[in-house]
Amino acid sequence: MKIPKESFDLLKNAITPLDTKENRQCYRDGNFARAENCKDKNMRYRWDLYWASKANSWVVKLDLNDSHINTALKKIIAPL
Repeated sequence: MKIPKESFDLLKNAITPLDTKENRQCYRDGNFARAENCKDKNMRYRWDLYWASKANSWVVKLDLNDSHINTALKKIIAPL
């Protein structure tokens, strides 16, 4: 994983409070914007939490690509 440990911890701390039972159930039930077009609910959930956390404002400065970020998100957010 290319994200530095300190940055990973910051990302985890930003996302973890958003990963609630209620949010997870909404995504399981397909109760989110444009759910009918979603092919991978787990990936969509991970990235929606990432954007909701506003972490992109500082993660972009780390020179990571989406694959690096997605790997970190998979380690933070359990599958639905």
